[in-house]
Amino acid sequence: MTEVCYKFDLATVYVSDAQYNRNSVFDTSPQTVRLYLLYNHWFMQTLVYVFIIVNLALALFEDPAVVPLPIWATSTTEIICLSAFTVRMIHYAKIIPKDKFWKDPKNICIIVVVTLSFIDLTIYGALKSTGYFAIRWSRVLRPLLLVNVTEGRQLRRAFRSIRNALPQIAYVFLLFMFSVLVFSLVALKLFGKRGLLTIDGSPYFTDYVDIVFDLYVLVTTANSPDVMMPAYNYSDSFTIFFILYIVINIYTFMSFFLAVVYSNYKKHLKEEVRQLVKARRFKMCRAFSLLQEARGEGGEPVVTQAKWNHLVKLVKPNISIAHRELLWSVLDDQNKGHIGKFAFVQLADLLSIQVITVKSQPHPIHICFPSMYNSPVSRFIRYVVHHRMFVHVYDLIILVNAVFIGLDEENPVVSNAEWGDLVLYAGGYTGRQILDIVFILRVLRLIRLVDTIKRFRAIINTLIKIGPTILTFGQLIVVVYYIFAMVGMELFKGKVQFFEPNSTSPDQEYCGNPLLKGTTFAKLNYCKNNFNNVVSSFIVLLELTVVNQCGFTAVTHISARIFFILFHIVVVIIIINIFVAFILEAFLVEYTVDKSDLQTSLEKKIEELELNVQHFMDAYQDGVDTGLVDAMESNDNELGPSEAAKQKPSLMFKIASRRSRTVDGLLQRMFETEIHPEDFEEEEPENINFSNPVFDSV
Repeated sequence: MTEVCYKFDLATVYVSDAQYNRNSVFDTSPQTVRLYLLYNHWFMQTLVYVFIIVNLALALFEDPAVVPLPIWATSTTEIICLSAFTVRMIHYAKIIPKDKFWKDPKNICIIVVVTLSFIDLTIYGALKSTGYFAIRWSRVLRPLLLVNVTEGRQLRRAFRSIRNALPQIAYVFLLFMFSVLVFSLVALKLFGKRGLLTIDGSPYFTDYVDIVFDLYVLVTTANSPDVMMPAYNYSDSFTIFFILYIVINIYTFMSFFLAVVYSNYKKHLKEEVRQLVKARRFKMCRAFSLLQEARGEGGEPVVTQAKWNHLVKLVKPNISIAHRELLWSVLDDQNKGHIGKFAFVQLADLLSIQVITVKSQPHPIHICFPSMYNSPVSRFIRYVVHHRMFVHVYDLIILVNAVFIGLDEENPVVSNAEWGDLVLYAGGYTGRQILDIVFILRVLRLIRLVDTIKRFRAIINTLIKIGPTILTFGQLIVVVYYIFAMVGMELFKGKVQFFEPNSTSPDQEYCGNPLLKGTTFAKLNYCKNNFNNVVSSFIVLLELTVVNQCGFTAVTHISARIFFILFHIVVVIIIINIFVAFILEAFLVEYTVDKSDLQTSLEKKIEELELNVQHFMDAYQDGVDTGLVDAMESNDNELGPSEAAKQKPSLMFKIASRRSRTVDGLLQRMFETEIHPEDFEEEEPENINFSNPVFDSV
């Protein structure tokens, strides 16, 4: 019995790893399997992210702080977080073979970061307690914990994409910089000796280093058209120089960056997905080998329904019996009572599909007032409300309402029309504010109306589908922002001061720094754009992601430009282009699939069993059977011989979405037509080819 439980536990680990694309190599002893199950428990994973967030959030309370706290409070909190990471690493070391553990770069990185953080914390506390100046230099390492934890697979994949694209990006960037340097040299000879002045009275294009920086900033369009106006005012023909520069360096080279990133990103990502699919199929084969049994002498190995049911309950404890039976009927389409390896391997993909179980529930009015509910008037009202035309009329009224919201509400005709429109929905509201809020919330229903248009649906599906990807790249942006924010605060904190609008301080005119007196930065009141705390630093970096203009070189040194140029290269040229590349590929997949009539095996099975919710809703909305509502809302909630159950089953299913629920699912869907079964022959000792799973395309 113990051996049977062990096999099921180990098979559960393999299936869970395949489902969530975990590729850890672990010892298969019973004790290690139990530790591995504990390590991957949702509570333990959530706890890790809680400690990571707390550790990163310490920057809010450390000098320079948004909300200052004593050093002992922040230090104690950081020690607790670092201790938690240490315990987590010890737990992981108990699972992974020692040789694998010490060869894994992410483990070494976490150990180094934790060790350096403890050292820096000790030195910083000692220096501060004795009154000496100290810098928390290890804060820039904190985001690396987010990247290198076991659960950060998607984030590490994004960084690998950057690393793989860097060589080709470097070649294009060198050509781009060569072009900027050549144009800067031409600008120096063309405008340097003409005595031109900028709008603030300084010499125009007389220093080569300043010209290079100004033309680089022009690529971000931050100083356009300011940078060209002195030359343009002097002669119209000088605009030819700037037109050539814009065409070559903005439109051509920036497009080259995107093309190079997209090409390299797709090539390396396809290989990663191929390895991912290979690993998950291999794990599923290992799980199958643990539960298989032979059918007769010389028969092929199979897994019985009883073992399959027990495994699914262990992998997904909250799954309903009806849902589990539906999944089994998809795999065992011939009702043999057992499945072979080909069907078993697809279990991980099948479990990734979000299926909603819908139960027939009687209406509350039907329970309390059955005679009124079944009256002819009630039946007629229910028929009208559920009819397709009612939905169209409702959407039309909201569309008209949206037009009125955009008009002048001071006009009595428009105002009365808005009030009258509200009465159609939920009369009794009073107050202009309440009315506006209700209208705005109701107009959001127009999104559903847009989704009914096929071409718009492809775009909306793509936006929804890339949600997990946006979160991944959001984490990537946070990591980069955090590192640059920590460096920026040490370089620029206190250099620029913000004064409240009602302040009478004379320093307000130049943001508290005389070096900014008379500068455009101070005249435009950019004083709040500073690195005096982590929040304002993030806001400045967000602004620099859009345009790369700053005034910090005036209050420090000209070399400070390197900081902002490096930020632009990392975020705008590399990360944003990789994100755009992923969106392009995701849209192409969605656009192609949306034009085809794709139905998965699961959807077909639901339709074959006549358990599709949409089937009954469409029939009812079209008015095919006026008695269907009574059948759908009958008191019979269990499958049985009653007349209501014959008309409509008490349990029905619908696929929550055709969109991929995870980034891995979307990646597999992107490349599943390009990944061939023969790619995995070397990994399978039985030399069995497996077709690409189609379930994840839901």
